[in-house]
Amino acid sequence: MEPIEEKSRNNIFLVDDTANPAPLGLCAFGMTTLLLSLHNVGITPLGSPIIAMAIFYGGIAQVIAGIMEWKKNNTFGMVTFGSFGFFWISFAAIMILPALGLAKAPGPLDLAAFLGVWGLFALGLFVCSFRMHRILNVTLFFVVLLVVFLVTAELTGVAAIHTLGGVTGLIAGALALYIGMGQIINEVYGSKIFPV
Repeated sequence: MEPIEEKSRNNIFLVDDTANPAPLGLCAFGMTTLLLSLHNVGITPLGSPIIAMAIFYGGIAQVIAGIMEWKKNNTFGMVTFGSFGFFWISFAAIMILPALGLAKAPGPLDLAAFLGVWGLFALGLFVCSFRMHRILNVTLFFVVLLVVFLVTAELTGVAAIHTLGGVTGLIAGALALYIGMGQIINEVYGSKIFPV
């Protein structure tokens, strides 16, 4: 084997044949959002299934997807999945820390501020999504709308607005899950069965 010249070493192209991490991130976001939104519309309590899902699937799985997107040189995917993964872990910590006596339970203003900064982040992603597939753009629109409703509900205490946020979350979660599963199905069947 001959040594590679210095100029050639800088021009090596690596073939990346690793799996597409986006379906993992999208399904993790979608399913976790669906589960929490079932609580927000008043169907289920805020219990251990939601907290566990937030830590492990919405949280850790999305962070892993974000790291995998980094390897794919996809900055949008890395930032989106990595950030939302840590959002879900933070959400779980907000619920767990007061229960363990390690922090004071958040008040409505605390939660509104927490959700508000994430709303700004989602708005930035929404702006980026105008250069991407239309269904992703619509999904992020519903994520932004979801945050607006939840922040408003925290600040006003109006239960109907909270429920509306839950309904919006069900739509956003379902759309994210649709995109993730659509990508998997299209890949498995080798054709564009679902428009994603």
